[in-house]
Amino acid sequence: MPLSMGALPLKTVLALALSCLMAPASQAAIFEDGEARRAILELRQKFDALQLSQQRASDELRKSGDDNAQLRRSLLDLQTQIDALRAEQAKLRGQSEQQLRDIADLQRRQKDIAQGVDERLRQFEPVKVSLDGIEFQADPAEKRDFEAALAVFRTGKFAEAGTVLAAFLRQYPRSGYVPSVRFWLGNALYAERDYKEAITHFKALLSQAPGHARAPEAALSIANCQTELKDPRAARKTLEDLVRAYPQSEAAAAAKERLSRLK
Repeated sequence: MPLSMGALPLKTVLALALSCLMAPASQAAIFEDGEARRAILELRQKFDALQLSQQRASDELRKSGDDNAQLRRSLLDLQTQIDALRAEQAKLRGQSEQQLRDIADLQRRQKDIAQGVDERLRQFEPVKVSLDGIEFQADPAEKRDFEAALAVFRTGKFAEAGTVLAAFLRQYPRSGYVPSVRFWLGNALYAERDYKEAITHFKALLSQAPGHARAPEAALSIANCQTELKDPRAARKTLEDLVRAYPQSEAAAAAKERLSRLK
């Protein structure tokens, strides 16, 4: 027969009641501890994940910092190289400009030298000469020597003129000036009364250049020399030959007048 609460001892009843009261609280505590542990585990996992994420971020940041530092170093190196290249380019540009100036100076000097050489060469190049109706080529020195000798003749220094004219013939025996030189040399010798030598040069002119503009005068001068040498017969023949050879010349007119006086 079951016992009534009144039949149990008070202490027992109180213990039973306490156990009954304590049983739900214990279960709740157990439940709450499990939830807390799960929450703590979740928090710890989140914390670990956060720490891992922070570590990765830190690593990435450090790596990025290292990369940035390397990039900055690379940029600095590149800038240094660019500056060096610019300096080298400026140096080369300066050298190039100096070389261009040097080349320009060299070209100017070469041009000046070439002009000087041309001028000196022109002093030796033959020049065209027209004298006594004849055109020919003569060296500048040859032309200069002839003009100098003729200038001496025109001063009336016939002995000196004869010397320089004879020297010209020896120095330029094939010159186009030779017929004219012989004419003036003959006149210089005539003035010095060296009639025989004068005749030699006048006859040489007639022999070498019978068509020369001075040939009629040379023939008349031969007659004059022969007259001075007291050889009228030779003078007459020379005058007659002159009239036949050069009938239209002024010398022929003078020869005719003299022939009339010789009769």
